[in-house]
Amino acid sequence: MIDLNNYNNILWDFDGVLMDSMPVRNKGFELVLKDFPQQEVKKLMDFHLRNGGLSRYVKFRYFFETIRNESVSDSEIDEWAGKFSEIMKKELCDINLLIEDSIAFVKENWRNYNMHIVSGSDQSELRFLCKGLNIASFFSSINGSPTPKKELVAFILDDYKFKEEETVLIGDSINDFEAAEHNSIHFLGYNNPSLKELKSGYIEKFGNE
Repeated sequence: MIDLNNYNNILWDFDGVLMDSMPVRNKGFELVLKDFPQQEVKKLMDFHLRNGGLSRYVKFRYFFETIRNESVSDSEIDEWAGKFSEIMKKELCDINLLIEDSIAFVKENWRNYNMHIVSGSDQSELRFLCKGLNIASFFSSINGSPTPKKELVAFILDDYKFKEEETVLIGDSINDFEAAEHNSIHFLGYNNPSLKELKSGYIEKFGNE
């Protein structure tokens, strides 16, 4: 059994860990890109599903530069990301999408740990959702893209003077594991059984902790 009492600081991924948002986000890409060829959108969705922890900014750039072989400016990427975010704000502000197991742990233990969110999702959108869902107060900070997750973790470690050995990142994707490994902190997988292969530790259910 994983003992979270070994840590003082918990960095949480958001999508798939605190909220069951992936089906909505999947649909969001399809809606935003509905005027493009279906086969190209399918290639993006394949990339998106393989790289859950990467930001939409990276994914939209991949769509245009790699799949469509087109040049795209930062401002154009921001525009596409903004269209995506408007859909997400409408569709994700739903308390029923919160993952009861992990959210219950957060509510019961937020005073016992330093808790932060580090996500590949847009930072302003995340803060909007967390405030709307009344969970923002449980976290010392809520951080997201366009800053890459590896950098977000590094900033938190530096800004809050956290010790690496006392800090754990809980995530559901290989990108989360890589962000933790890059910053020499612990990683625990959750809600994605394939992460058990990493042997870094896996939480089956917070209720069992």
